[in-house]
Amino acid sequence: MMRTVAAVAVAVLLAAAVAAEASELKVGYYDKSCRGVENVVKWHVARAIKANRKSGAALVRLIFHDCFVRGCDASVLLDPTPENPDTEKTAPINIGLAAFDLLDDIKSAVEDRCPGVVSCADILIFAARDAASLLSNGHVHFDALAGRLDGMHSHAAEAQQDLPDSTFTIAELIQNFKRKNFTIEELVILSGAHAVGVGHCSSLRARLTAPADQILPAYRGLLAGKCAKGPDPIVPNNIRDEDAGAVAAAIPGFLPKLRKVKDFLDNSYYHNNLARIVTFNSDWQLLTEKEARGHVHEYADNGTLWDEDFSDSLVKLSKLPMPHGSKGEIRKMCRFVNHH
Repeated sequence: MMRTVAAVAVAVLLAAAVAAEASELKVGYYDKSCRGVENVVKWHVARAIKANRKSGAALVRLIFHDCFVRGCDASVLLDPTPENPDTEKTAPINIGLAAFDLLDDIKSAVEDRCPGVVSCADILIFAARDAASLLSNGHVHFDALAGRLDGMHSHAAEAQQDLPDSTFTIAELIQNFKRKNFTIEELVILSGAHAVGVGHCSSLRARLTAPADQILPAYRGLLAGKCAKGPDPIVPNNIRDEDAGAVAAAIPGFLPKLRKVKDFLDNSYYHNNLARIVTFNSDWQLLTEKEARGHVHEYADNGTLWDEDFSDSLVKLSKLPMPHGSKGEIRKMCRFVNHH
């Protein structure tokens, strides 16, 4: 009987601890301790996007690559050091991550305003939220929860283990997202972020030999031409953001569909996927499973629904916690833990 009571007590305490951890994140977390911090972040993000919209795409990518590994703890921002030469940044799967300098600038401005108060993890969430909103003309929007601490560990091996690879099959993608408690629908929703940004040829080599039922041959030829020009060139994730010269040479009929404003966050990814003009194997794989394929059609037909569901999925993504028992801090610089 004593053991039963003790077990119940432990269970209650654990439940209370989990509830307390979840309740620490809230909207307006810095209203008293660092008033106006979200406006500081937004100003820097807006300025960067005005100069180069790819900065916004990089921030949207960073929220996923950070939160899917050790939770949303800014561990992806840590630079290699002699003590830890293999941080998440160095993982092959994180090739092409960017916007680190922009986050450094934001952190510096925030530290000038409120020293030692605002975590890099929260700054990254704010910045990604603002980038998604600006790239979508305000159609993707949500109130960002805050109150995170910065993690003190970062390992390339964990990034390789936790992040979905562009070569994954649909079964591997579903299992990968399931481990983080995301559904097939949310897998499809978050994949829509490939409407913006660029990919490296090393991430799509298999597409260059994929059969015609998996990729439009003319688009395959466009990618092959670009990927033959160097060791690892980049290509736009979205065919609608391609340069006119490449499209004129490979798919002249597609020229009228090119966008005047590149890196616009919308549901065009789903139209591209159904037309077999997406860059990664993991994109095309969404069409090979009944439920996933149904959601691709759903979001191709309803851009407003995708805007709303993508916003909700980013909120869920932003709630992924650090591993149980992890210690955190408020970093003075986002690239290094404080003892460094």
